[in-house]
Amino acid sequence: MAFRDIRKARRRLSPQEIGIIVLALFVLSTMLALNVYVSRLTPGGEWLYLRWTGVRSFLSENLGGTSGAKYGRLMPEGSAQLLITPLDLYGRTIARSVQQLVYGREALAGEYRYVLSDPFYIVLLYTPIAFLPEVVNWLIPATNADFQLVRGFWMLLAEIALIATVVFSFSLSEWEPPRGLYFLLIGVGLLNFFSLNALITASPTIFLTFLYLVILLALRSSSDELAGALLLLIAYQWEVSGLFFLSILIFVFTNRRWNVLAGFGMALIVLLIVSFLAYSGWGFPYLRGVLSNFYQGLNLNLNHILSSWLPPARISISGIVSILLIAVVVIESLASARSHFRRVFWTAALGLAAMPLVGLAIFPANFVALLPSLILILALVWERWSRWRLLRIALILLTWIAVPLFLYLQTVYVYSPLYTDLLSVLPPIAAILGLYWMRWWVVRSPRIWAEQIGLRR
Repeated sequence: MAFRDIRKARRRLSPQEIGIIVLALFVLSTMLALNVYVSRLTPGGEWLYLRWTGVRSFLSENLGGTSGAKYGRLMPEGSAQLLITPLDLYGRTIARSVQQLVYGREALAGEYRYVLSDPFYIVLLYTPIAFLPEVVNWLIPATNADFQLVRGFWMLLAEIALIATVVFSFSLSEWEPPRGLYFLLIGVGLLNFFSLNALITASPTIFLTFLYLVILLALRSSSDELAGALLLLIAYQWEVSGLFFLSILIFVFTNRRWNVLAGFGMALIVLLIVSFLAYSGWGFPYLRGVLSNFYQGLNLNLNHILSSWLPPARISISGIVSILLIAVVVIESLASARSHFRRVFWTAALGLAAMPLVGLAIFPANFVALLPSLILILALVWERWSRWRLLRIALILLTWIAVPLFLYLQTVYVYSPLYTDLLSVLPPIAAILGLYWMRWWVVRSPRIWAEQIGLRR
């Protein structure tokens, strides 16, 4: 058997390939520069700053060989004493630094305190960007890089994730839109209010939404171990991931895809070993941070909003809504587990849309997770109607862009609780209604006679 010498098989890049690489590098560098410029002009980035400060503090403490925050005090005898306080990633020190970024002061009673509540192995994933400003300043001293460079770089990665989210949504919806509409929807995915809000605040929900779709694609292609490993990476921000995680578990158990659990377990063991070797005492502080954010979220959930709209009642309306939504997602997950995979995608999108109304804290930046629901609704509209479907899609997109922006603008200069609450409640409700509306039209409703005449022509 003759073997080819791979050294002889190599060839130089063609001029077209070189041109594509140069163009890609130019586009990426331009986007990075624009993102850094925007980050210096607009305040925000608090969600990234919370994790970035946490991992920097941990690495600085360990790389420096000392433990805790150090400061000096002059004792009554006149001698200086070095005092060391233990660093708590999930405590007040890091939270206060984020509060200064958001409020310009420490948080008051009733304001969100930004306590870190991610598992430590998730915090460690931010290690590659922990000392990015120092590296850039060492290479190019004149840049004076700081957190805004990190924020701009993060925005670049998030924008790539948003583009991939739209493209993967096309694949899971089994829809190939025309080229013009294809690029229009990518633009809408980047520039709609919820995506811009998530980019400005540096919400990790952008990457979580990307991972949701990668998990679904892995399940569809029977890459179960990969799906299980990625499932661990989304198992922490439950105000976004909760019902999606539940629907995937129902799919796994119903279809007996045990390799998903094997991949989840192996990834969990590895990450726990690494995280506890790096920081053996993170378990209880992490639980304290989770509980702290849960109690703070009571002022940001559906029950708090309804209590300002409705008179007091013996029965919790928000509790009933939460139970009904969880029951609906469970029933739909059981019904879709052995169906066509597009229905699995529909159920996953329903879980993402229903999760803000289940009782945990509601953050508009998390509504970027509704982007797959939008694409699926548009795909069903395109499939259901052959006449005027571009007009229908245009109306849906206009509503998606204009209504949240209008509600937000009403609260920019003067705080308006009504518009703020509407901005928190209407998007998930609209997504749920849209998913069920299009499902009814596609599955149940026959074509009306006017459309049949149009098809015969």
